[in-house]
Amino acid sequence: MSEAVVKTKDKLIEVARKLLAEMGIENITMNDIAAASGKGRRTLYTYFKNKAEIYNAVIESELNILYKSLQEVVNKDLPADVKLLEFINIRLESTKRVVYRNGSLDAEFFKDIWHVETIRRPFDIKEILFLRNILEAGMNEGVFTVANPKNMAIILHSAFKGLEVPYIRGTIDSFSTTEKKEINSIIGLLFYGLKKIQRH
Repeated sequence: MSEAVVKTKDKLIEVARKLLAEMGIENITMNDIAAASGKGRRTLYTYFKNKAEIYNAVIESELNILYKSLQEVVNKDLPADVKLLEFINIRLESTKRVVYRNGSLDAEFFKDIWHVETIRRPFDIKEILFLRNILEAGMNEGVFTVANPKNMAIILHSAFKGLEVPYIRGTIDSFSTTEKKEINSIIGLLFYGLKKIQRH
């Protein structure tokens, strides 16, 4: 695919994203997208067969933003426990930014949550693999004790997804903090659980 083709497609996706965020998928047409892009109907239909296809492309584009930010964390040369904490914070912050870029959690863009979840599945698989790699690195470093890193990665991923809405709504605070007490609380919950450790 040539650079010009990629640029044109990206522009169409971004124009569609803005229209979707403002008006919702039910209230826009392919003609609206073509007019707003300044590319014309013929060009639009060269890249996308229908409105559903471009809607999927918009969601995938937004998920790619999240994926790239997580990839950057995974590639950092950090101890596994530090990397996991940064992973959580970047993941929640990136998710919040994607939501705010497209209105809010109540925006039309997110109304069909099951459709979004269907498109999200391949990205979820990538994220679970990231988490598994961090856990296995932590086991090799001697900082994590995990019986089954594959299952634990799935559990952590599910927990992080569950934190998305309360985090975006401000019900819980950022996991990025300079308060030592808060950092210790987060580390304690993640790495030691809730049960008080008996010291002998």
